[in-house]
Amino acid sequence: MKSDIDYRNKLVLAPMVRVGTLPMRLLALEYGADLVYTEEIIDWKLLRAERHTNEVLGTIDYIDTTDGTVVFRTCPDERGKVVLQIGTASAERAVAVGQMMQNDVAAIDVNMGCPKDFSIKGGMGVALLYDLPRAKAILEGLVQGVRIPVTCKIRVMPDLDETVALAKELQSTGIRAIGVHGRTKTERPRDPVNEDAIARVANALHIPVIANGGSQSITRRHDILRFAQRCSTTSVMVARAAEWNCSVFRADGPLPLDDVIRRYLELSVRYDNSPSNTKYCVQMMLRSLQESPIGRRLLDSQTMQQIW
Repeated sequence: MKSDIDYRNKLVLAPMVRVGTLPMRLLALEYGADLVYTEEIIDWKLLRAERHTNEVLGTIDYIDTTDGTVVFRTCPDERGKVVLQIGTASAERAVAVGQMMQNDVAAIDVNMGCPKDFSIKGGMGVALLYDLPRAKAILEGLVQGVRIPVTCKIRVMPDLDETVALAKELQSTGIRAIGVHGRTKTERPRDPVNEDAIARVANALHIPVIANGGSQSITRRHDILRFAQRCSTTSVMVARAAEWNCSVFRADGPLPLDDVIRRYLELSVRYDNSPSNTKYCVQMMLRSLQESPIGRRLLDSQTMQQIW
């Protein structure tokens, strides 16, 4: 896929584990997102997958050869707008994934912000921020080895000067943009987002910075734009606020949650999303309502028919 994304003035669905599958990505695009990121997919999982054209669904599927599960599914409605986020600690594997996938995604993003033990112990995610030679080798390999744009997503570090210096080094690899989550590796969503830190990075770079971490103050599109303004960026990546109600991207304001869930289920059925993944995403939307009668019924469901 030939792609030349302008990363300025973009509203983006952030990469979210178990959430960023095809139905949620399509829902975000319907509601006004400009770009949608996949959930993080580990490099070796993609490398053991085979590409199949699914004539029934009208999709391209990457199927795990060890268990037959769908690792990645895409369709024409997100062509030119879907960004594959990979978890990797190897330039060689990253480039192999990029070359394998570049005809089916618009861009590739390297996760350099995940603070989970699994990622850190594998040298992935936020571990790359403390291994700059490896991080740069991965990005340089991708920039030189694929035809589509390459980006990365980082977290801020406790030392803001160190964060800016790191971002400049990553910029030097030729990446097209950088996502910046305004929390350190030890901070969690309940902690305040450091908007000033994001602004410091944005003002120091010449490539676009995509601000991330503002869901505490985001309930509608106007809030997203205000967050961008406070962070001195023009683009924002929305995670939890979109997970809770994906219509947060709508220019005309968010829709009732019932409407959002209904449309999400329609897309899940249309594209044969797994019942377990569909159930999980609806549970995330319900949040405090999980203990309500409808939430309890959902918890007991096992099939798409029961979920619906």
